[in-house]
Amino acid sequence: MFANLTRMNRRVLALIVIPFFLFAIGTVGYMLIEGWSGFDAFYMTAITLTTVGFGEVRPLTIGGRMFTVALLVAGVAFIAYGLEYLLTANLGDTWRERRMMRTIENLENHVILCGYGRVGQSAITSLKNSKRQVVVLEKDVEKTAVLEENNLLYLIGDATKDELLQQAGIDRAWGLLICTGDDSRNLFIVLSARALNSDLYIVTRSVDAENERKMRRAGANRVVSPYQIGGQHMANIVIRPHVTDFFDVVTLDGGIELWVEELVISETSPLIGKAVGQANIRQETGVSIIAMWREGRSTIPDAHTILQANDELIVIGTRDQLAKMEKLTGIEVGQL
Repeated sequence: MFANLTRMNRRVLALIVIPFFLFAIGTVGYMLIEGWSGFDAFYMTAITLTTVGFGEVRPLTIGGRMFTVALLVAGVAFIAYGLEYLLTANLGDTWRERRMMRTIENLENHVILCGYGRVGQSAITSLKNSKRQVVVLEKDVEKTAVLEENNLLYLIGDATKDELLQQAGIDRAWGLLICTGDDSRNLFIVLSARALNSDLYIVTRSVDAENERKMRRAGANRVVSPYQIGGQHMANIVIRPHVTDFFDVVTLDGGIELWVEELVISETSPLIGKAVGQANIRQETGVSIIAMWREGRSTIPDAHTILQANDELIVIGTRDQLAKMEKLTGIEVGQL
């Protein structure tokens, strides 16, 4: 909305400046061509540009008539083009805004991302591989063009305001990524979001490591320090470069068809009650189970581990293999 107002103000400014420019040219032109006084020249310019049809101030020379024709064409063209540009541009913005709002209103289990800076843009790149829709909340109006260029759903405004979070569908969202560079603002967003949706999975950025405990108390599920993660990643590259490269490939878009995903065993899954070896998961689907989360604890299952409902399996495989595994678990990839 604020972006539309800014563009609208620029159009209005242009439509105000151009008439003054035409009046100045017309007045000076009549003074030079006809030798009229400033007032007569200005009056003749006014009745010409407005096309009111009044008589000429004085008889015109051939040069004056030619100049009048040119000025008349310029005035009519400006009125026609200016009104068309103003109205269609405004209607186009309104239509796009309404269409985007309708799309956001129909979203469920989507991800809301606050802050479209360098960290937010990197997160968006990774989220493109997910089946979840993303709504970006950005305070800076100047980033509107970039958001539209990348075909992203977005709202311009302050994410600390409950109204904006509600417009983004916070009550229907699955997760919230808070990527702004201001810890106090991030903390306020966590508090607001947790109050609006108690089941929301919240991941927030923290610049200062000392604020991590506060953000967890406020309701954040995970707190991430980009600087800490960046340092650890660089150290891992030096210590174990091939392992790091492998996990970059399977967790990001590494250019090959291999992915690590999380799958939850649903209540209706045929895997319930079966041992891992008995289920023949590797033979049936081709995926490999790397780890398993059960009741908040991570384990590496063996062939004798009995699978239960709500077990979260960390698996690796191709998209086709993961699709087969979906049928066994009953939960789609990317819908956790």
